[in-house]
Parts: sequence; structure tokens; C-alpha cells
Amino acid sequence: MALSKRKRAEYFRYSQYTLLVVIALVIAFLADWEQIRTAFFNFKTMGDMFPNVITIALKNTLIYTALGFAFGLALGLVLALMKLSSIAPYRWIATVYIEFFRGIPALLVFIGLAFGVPLAFQIQFDIYSTVMLALGIVGAAYMAETIRAGIQAVPKGQVEAARSLGMSQGRAMITIVIPQAFRIILPPLTNELILLTKDSSLIYIIGLARDQYELTKFGRETLSRSPSLTPILVVGLCYLIITLPLGYLSRYLERRSGGKKVSVL
Repeated sequence: MALSKRKRAEYFRYSQYTLLVVIALVIAFLADWEQIRTAFFNFKTMGDMFPNVITIALKNTLIYTALGFAFGLALGLVLALMKLSSIAPYRWIATVYIEFFRGIPALLVFIGLAFGVPLAFQIQFDIYSTVMLALGIVGAAYMAETIRAGIQAVPKGQVEAARSLGMSQGRAMITIVIPQAFRIILPPLTNELILLTKDSSLIYIIGLARDQYELTKFGRETLSRSPSLTPILVVGLCYLIITLPLGYLSRYLERRSGGKKVSVL
């Protein structure tokens, strides 16, 4: 007797579960757990990393990310408004900026600010300014497109209603359109914050004092003195402490907004 489509799907699902259990058991039996423990779970190394991995590295990562995000959000808003402007040169400038900084690695921006600008213009940025500008310049190119798409997603009737009440175009944009746009784009902006958190590790190319280390730099320095890869594991867990709550926040905000998404192409 032929099986129904529902039964076939059910048997297929159970076979996949069985296969995954078998693979897990094979790995469990074949793995050298003592070697894994030695390589990744050196508790003495873990103890030596605390509390500095939290009070210095994690704290600095959060500060660097916040600075870059704040600057990038402000610049991204300006670029988004320029791209939507009726003045063609503003649109051209915004488009060139966005395409350029979306197309080059963030590492090049760090190198340019840390070494190129002082050499060419005799301007020396401190560590916080360098991180804020580098992360913000790159982040703004992505956030500008997200903000632009959010503004365009606001129904035009909102602007028309505001104009009928005597509001100017600028006031309607600031008080009506932009607040609604930001409610729409909060999930993608949260994802951009996650990306900036990881990009903050690029600061390793700049000479840092020990109290300026972020997570990756702190992990690299500790790894050079460690007999195992435990520092990499600890640093990875610290990144997860930051990014996992942000990921859950992004999904929560997306559900709150009804799953509405914007196109940034």
C-alpha cells in the first residue's frame, strides 16, 4: 500500500533525526576529549584572563562600538536625506560615498585614518576618535541605505496630511516621517550594530596601550603566552555575550513591527 504524502514526510523527518543522532554518537565516541580539554579548556589560563577580559577588553569593545554606531547613525541619516534630495549634486555625492565605502574593506579605512591622514595632513587622531571615525564612516554607508529605504516605506499620505496642516516639508520630515521610519528600520539597525561590534576588532592594527585593548587584541596577546587555545574560546564567548542579546532584540523588534522589511538595494 502506497504511503500518503504526509506519512512519507513524517518518515523522512524521523530518518533525519536518526541520522543526526548517529553522527553525534560517532563524534562523541571518536573524539579525543582529553586533547579537546587541553586545547580549549585550560582553567588556569581562564582564571588569568579574569577580570581584565571583562573590565578592560569587553568594556572597550562596547565603548568603541557605541562611538562608531552613534557617528555612523548621524552620518547615515544625513546621507539618506541627501540621496532623497531633489538637488542632483547631493544625490550624486551620497551615491558615490555609499558605493565607495560599501565596496572597500573596513580595514583600509582604519589604515587610512591611523597612518594616511597623519602623513598627508599632519592630523593625529587619538584612539577613540580613530575608532569612532573608522567604524562610523563604513557603518554610515550601510545605515544610509537602510534609513533611505525606511523613509520611503512610510506612506506618502502621512506627508500629505502633515502638509495639509500647514507643516513645511522639512518639519514634516523631522516630526512625522523620520520617527516612523526609525520604527521600521530598528531590526536592520540592530544587525548593523552587531556587525560594528565585530568590526571593532580591526583596531588591532593600531598600537594600543594595555588599558585600550578590545576583545580580539586582548585574546591575541593572551594567546601568545598561553599553551592552549583557551583565550580564543573565552574571547568568542565574550562576543556572544554582546551579539546574542542583540540578535534576539532584532528578532523581537521585527515581530513587533509585523515582520515588515525594507529593501536596501
